Amino acid sequence: MTSAASSPSGTTRLLAVAILATFVAFLDGSIVTVALPAISRELGGGLPTQQWTVNAYLLALGAFILLAGSLSDSFGRLRILRIGILGFGASSLACALAWAPGILILARGIQGITAALLVPGSLALITTAYHDAARAAAIGRWTAWTGTAAIIGPLLGGVLVDVGSWRLIFAVNVLPVAACLLLMTGLQESSGRRRAAFDLPGVVLAVAGLAGPVYALIEQERLDWGHPAVVVPLAAGLLALVLFLLREARAPAPMMPLSLFRARNFRYGNVVTAGAYAGLALGTFAVTVFVQQAAGFSATAAGFTALPLPVAMLLLSARVGRLAGIYGPRLFMTAGPVICGAGFLLMLTVQPPLDFLTELLPGLLLCGLGLALMVAPLTSAVLGALNGDDAGIGSAVNNAVSRVAGLIAIALAGTVSGGALDFPGFRQTVLVTACLFLAAGAVAFLGIRNPTTAAPHSSGG
Repeated sequence: MTSAASSPSGTTRLLAVAILATFVAFLDGSIVTVALPAISRELGGGLPTQQWTVNAYLLALGAFILLAGSLSDSFGRLRILRIGILGFGASSLACALAWAPGILILARGIQGITAALLVPGSLALITTAYHDAARAAAIGRWTAWTGTAAIIGPLLGGVLVDVGSWRLIFAVNVLPVAACLLLMTGLQESSGRRRAAFDLPGVVLAVAGLAGPVYALIEQERLDWGHPAVVVPLAAGLLALVLFLLREARAPAPMMPLSLFRARNFRYGNVVTAGAYAGLALGTFAVTVFVQQAAGFSATAAGFTALPLPVAMLLLSARVGRLAGIYGPRLFMTAGPVICGAGFLLMLTVQPPLDFLTELLPGLLLCGLGLALMVAPLTSAVLGALNGDDAGIGSAVNNAVSRVAGLIAIALAGTVSGGALDFPGFRQTVLVTACLFLAAGAVAFLGIRNPTTAAPHSSGG
């Protein structure tokens, strides 16, 4: 916790910093998609340039997220956050000034690494600055604002590309970066640290273990599962993950203490995260592609179809967070995924020609309500189960689970849909999506416990 954050004004500033830092990291994962044709026209390189402009960011962010959480816990949340936000601003300007495809892709990779430094530390700051119901409410506000980034990204990106240049989608990051640094002025680090030693072998194995499978999941869509460029990194990455777990079980100062998983809500909360975020990624992907391919929606109109999700989160997440802080997360984590699943089951009624208002909108509204009920209590339950000193690595684990689950779900979309997101393929996909959400709700009901007055779990035993 920061000494300057002990006052009400300090905690408010700290929450604003956490929201801004995470928002800009999430925004840059989605804002670039609408600019890809313009980037390719100006810089050249064709489809590979377009793919790796997106994938370099996602790969770096996914691979370095655990390292970022460990750094945050070891060397201080605000210190790592400052490094991350400065690096993110500098790499954003490098993207905006790129004169060749290779330069842009390299800058996007660096941008992804620095974005990884922002997310775990931001949530860890909230976890250590707030307690009990106030923590749940703060996480609700964080969820409400950062959850809109993925939807706002394509809309904002389209406007910037249309009125100016694709370079503006990167240059615009200077504004939130400057605001974040200004808000951080005067916030000081406390002397508390989780550990002084740094687990370098664990770092190498974690980065390799995440990078290999993430790379394979990204590339399989282009190369297919049997290609050596997919099989080799997937196998090497999985081996590295096994070695990472063996290393962490024996290391005197592990990067990710396996004792974290002794905390019941942390363990089951990550299982809920895997199911729910796989469902969310698969479902939103299916809706966006289906309305364009089968119903003839424009890209902009398809972007607007997903607006019920972030609008519901923006309106309800803070209130739900406060209620979860009072009544406990179990009810909300159970009801939220079940309501999301019901929303996707409603979409089984689609028939040609598509009537969006009666066949998709009710399900999307229901899914938005379910997400608003689930996300803040889920985050609060997972991090609240840990000692504050472990909040950074705990947040990193939870983020890694959600990102990899989403990547796996989208990688399997073709298999799930039967090869095409036409009307039959869409119905099959939303049925699987509903099953993922319903399974997440069942795990929450059976596994999650409302907290008692007992102290949170500590990795030190």
